[in-house]
Amino acid sequence: MDKNEPSLPNRRLRVLFATSELFPLAKTGGLGDVAAALPAALGALGVDARAILPGYISALDSARGKRLLRRLPEGGALLLAYTPDTGLPVYLVDRPDLFRRAGGPYQDATKQDWPDNLRRFAGFSAVVAALALGGDGASEGDFQPDLVHANDWHTGLVMAYLALADGPRPASLFTIHNLAYQGNFPLAEARALGLPEALFATGGAEFYGQLSCLKAGIVYADRITTVSPTYAREILTPEHGAGLHGVLRARAADLIGIRNGIDARAWNPAEDPALAFSYDAARLSGKALNKAALRHELGLDAAASGPLVIGVNRLTHQKMADIVLAALPGLLAAGAQVVLHGQGDQDLEAALRAASAGREGQLVVRIGYEEAFAHRLHAAADLALTPARFEPCGLTTLYAMRYGALPVTRPVGGIADSVVDLEAGGGQGTGFAFSDPTVEALVGAIARARRLFADEPAWRAVQRRVMGQDFGWAEPARRYLGLYCALLPEAARSGLPCCAGDADSRDASAAVAAPVAAHACEEREAA
Repeated sequence: MDKNEPSLPNRRLRVLFATSELFPLAKTGGLGDVAAALPAALGALGVDARAILPGYISALDSARGKRLLRRLPEGGALLLAYTPDTGLPVYLVDRPDLFRRAGGPYQDATKQDWPDNLRRFAGFSAVVAALALGGDGASEGDFQPDLVHANDWHTGLVMAYLALADGPRPASLFTIHNLAYQGNFPLAEARALGLPEALFATGGAEFYGQLSCLKAGIVYADRITTVSPTYAREILTPEHGAGLHGVLRARAADLIGIRNGIDARAWNPAEDPALAFSYDAARLSGKALNKAALRHELGLDAAASGPLVIGVNRLTHQKMADIVLAALPGLLAAGAQVVLHGQGDQDLEAALRAASAGREGQLVVRIGYEEAFAHRLHAAADLALTPARFEPCGLTTLYAMRYGALPVTRPVGGIADSVVDLEAGGGQGTGFAFSDPTVEALVGAIARARRLFADEPAWRAVQRRVMGQDFGWAEPARRYLGLYCALLPEAARSGLPCCAGDADSRDASAAVAAPVAAHACEEREAA
């Protein structure tokens, strides 16, 4: 849509949500959950939000009501379909040469990155931009977005394609879910794909002699968000900026931290179909029954008196899987039962499997990720290990608290925005936080947790407090809506009913943005 062209009166704001994952069609981490829940929450606010996703085999198999919109010039087709759970409209970019292959979205079955990932996601980004710009009959059913919301490096080139296009274009927003994953590729490989020459300049997407898809998103988007206020400030520093802190500081006035929400419908112990027994904060007896059921399922000692500790996380250095591995002997010697579920670095996977040998009644390690099993783990757990060396948001921590599993974690990034340490919280604590990324600090936090666990009335009181928090999408979606509306010219948003009351949302977003910009100024002055 032309940003200078008045919109038709009384129509819905149109947002195209570009993502490489969307649950239940494709998921490797939190992005998949966000891509499913945020558009749905925006729909409840009156937004016509539609997603666009690569046509992976899993997506083509799971999506409902698929129909052909048009053939793509490069081969394949653009399809319109719907998610099987919520009916969210999703465009599928069905390029068999790029996406119909066994393995995951980014890696093959041996966990090696697909060697043509740049070609795959540059091709996907080009289709997203064509749909957004309305070219080649791409705007199905008169859906031409007012704004494109792109996510992480896989869609960073969408922002560049839009910014460098001739003529009218929609507004653009780019969300960084994890700055550590940047989509960096050799410049020669990028040039061979015929990408716009402007990208190869230092002020474009060039990054230390490579092309960075993430940097493209940061440089070319109208506005940038990340997934928590604290992480927005942290990534402006050399410690957490992953080499891009200078680029981000240059755009600090356009950088906003909005904490992710969780899908309170999908993550609801009172109505979760994956659980053996339903429960809520007022009926915690059901949680004890889920704990007994999980112990039976996994062969854990049913008579153990210590807490059941889970870890549902990627097994990586970021998530401190190495520290958890080293801490296991101490945790088990103290009487805890531990269940770890996730995947990641192959060396850590192998080491954790080896650690579980001969400890079947006390330690279970299940490599991979199963959605229903993750729900059962949270429902059964007393404690959830969610430590990280850095953490953009920490959705797993929010899921754990929603299910009454108290987090053992570090106050970094989004976790600092959502967990209050029980010793420092003045009676409002919600978890056990430790500062140093060491085995000793983790074991010390577990020891504090065990002392509270021994006091059942006090433990139950904290569980109820934790479960009573609102981590849903209503407030984050309202902030995103305010940001969307602020990015449109007055003439355009005046005809959009959902933007009519956006002043509070814009003020809320500005309140988050202000300390980010101020922090950038402090950094420059200190330098």
